[in-house]
Amino acid sequence: MDSRYGSRDNSIGGMPIRETPFFQGLPDDIIDQATAQVVTRRHPANQVLLLENDWGSSVYFILDGWVKIRTYNLDGKEITLNILGKGELFGEMAPLDEVPRSTDVITLVPTVIGNLPAQDFVSLIQAEPQAGIRLSQLMARRLRQVNRRLRLRESDSTSRVIDILLFLADGQGVKAATGLEIPNLPHRELSSLSGLARETVTRVLNKLEKKGLVKRDRDVMRIPDVVALEKLLV
Repeated sequence: MDSRYGSRDNSIGGMPIRETPFFQGLPDDIIDQATAQVVTRRHPANQVLLLENDWGSSVYFILDGWVKIRTYNLDGKEITLNILGKGELFGEMAPLDEVPRSTDVITLVPTVIGNLPAQDFVSLIQAEPQAGIRLSQLMARRLRQVNRRLRLRESDSTSRVIDILLFLADGQGVKAATGLEIPNLPHRELSSLSGLARETVTRVLNKLEKKGLVKRDRDVMRIPDVVALEKLLV
């Protein structure tokens, strides 16, 4: 069956949903029961997965790839709220609150998504205390990230770009021998995340690269020394 129509064939790729951080440490029988109806799909880049005001029929786990969470301000300008990658989940609030979605979600690269029926997710939260704790920890981390970004909104351009890099490192950083790796996002996405002009973001990144504080490849940006980068925040 073609993956666009919900094939659960393992050839689709991506990590198994039971290996995502949310399920780590939960009893095997609980995981089996909760994920029995999961459907895995592969999506191309720039595909809209969710639209604001959709109703929440599923909770989504990213098994490979990256997505952005976006909304619009009163002037109709797109605002990127978050970037999520492999192992993260999204769409968890709508089924819990029984309200429509509050944001759009779009793939940034070819992405594999595991769709968990909303009712199965709610049943898991109600039946397994550790799952409820995991969800609370996830909400707390995302709230801390948003609060930090709001505090730095009036800072200089260098601090704002650095904060976005550290924000991505906190949520999506992968440790490697050469430092911490984060996705090398298009500058327009970093611009939307930071609230700065794209040209400003490019100028700051070039300055940081010349100082050896970041190293950019095609798909990955490396931060050799996170502490040294943090020291530049004002």
